[in-house]
Amino acid sequence: MRFTRIGITALASAAALGIAACGSSGSGSHHSSTTRAPAGTEASATTGASVRALTGAGSTLVAPLISVWQPVYDKQYGVAITYGAIGSGGGIEQITARTVDFGASDAPLTAAQEAACRQCLEIPWALAATVIAYHVNGVPNQLHFTGPLLADIWMGKIKRWNDPAIQKLNPGVKLPDTPIQPIHRTDGSGDTFAFTNYLSKVSPEFRAKIGNAVSVSWPGGLGAKGNSGVGGVLAATNGSIAYIAIAYVLENHFDYGLVENAAGRFPIPGIASIKAAAASLRSVPSGGTQGISITDPPPAAPDAYPISTFTYILIPKSTPPARAAALRRFVDWAVTAGQSYGPKLDFAPLPPAVVKVDEADAAMVGR
Repeated sequence: MRFTRIGITALASAAALGIAACGSSGSGSHHSSTTRAPAGTEASATTGASVRALTGAGSTLVAPLISVWQPVYDKQYGVAITYGAIGSGGGIEQITARTVDFGASDAPLTAAQEAACRQCLEIPWALAATVIAYHVNGVPNQLHFTGPLLADIWMGKIKRWNDPAIQKLNPGVKLPDTPIQPIHRTDGSGDTFAFTNYLSKVSPEFRAKIGNAVSVSWPGGLGAKGNSGVGGVLAATNGSIAYIAIAYVLENHFDYGLVENAAGRFPIPGIASIKAAAASLRSVPSGGTQGISITDPPPAAPDAYPISTFTYILIPKSTPPARAAALRRFVDWAVTAGQSYGPKLDFAPLPPAVVKVDEADAAMVGR
């Protein structure tokens, strides 16, 4: 098991501080990773004064990318972005309550959430993956898994690491008789949505018993809040296995598995395999009211990683004029120039067709 304790601690601290950042919209409250806007320069939507700060909350998957964007965007445009990494479910709740300027979620809004959010646009602004990480003493990196096998593990049907189903996929690897400790998110999570979306496609039993949502009723295992919380439990628990955002897995040097795709291959999760999953899209929905699922791509995408996912910025269409203009500019930057900062964190660039739709959808904010 390979991990960096400092990285896990820093991520956990950032997530905790991020919760405190989610005050009222445009409050100017900042955590330590955000450059503070000059005093007295906060926006006024009624006077049309220049907006100098935007506040958001939600997805922990996209948090590493936003943390890189923050100082760059502040330097280029003089707008400080405060972001609380509180999980996708929290981001949806915050933007619905209008306590932030934007939410962020790895899961598209349900019909009920769309109604409650009152014309919130959901715009895909980053492209990443949920990875299967594990901590088993003496076991090498990149074990092979299939979707149905992972479903059986999280349903509690496969209980030990030397189970014949795991051994068959990994010939030549000596697997110990160690109990499997599956870890799940306890908060409303886009990673949970992506993972259960995938498992619901490949396992009818999982779809019937557990289903697909940002929060589901797991039959057992260990729970933790946020990707940083899951990472902490994973690092501390021999025999554990978790679904966790790719940036956190690679930053903390966790061992991770290769998941078989529909073409029967085991692609390494990364920029190339995430891009291949996104390239399997036949069309891109417009209008800011639909999600895009790219889990379990078809066999025609042989190089695609099967648990790839878009993550979304959520913005009320009825945002006041000055703040709407600031949000439009931020989204335009994020889906174009901002994409260049993603690959170092294993966020794949958005496909051109998605960027085109994003720009059109962002133009609807405040209009």
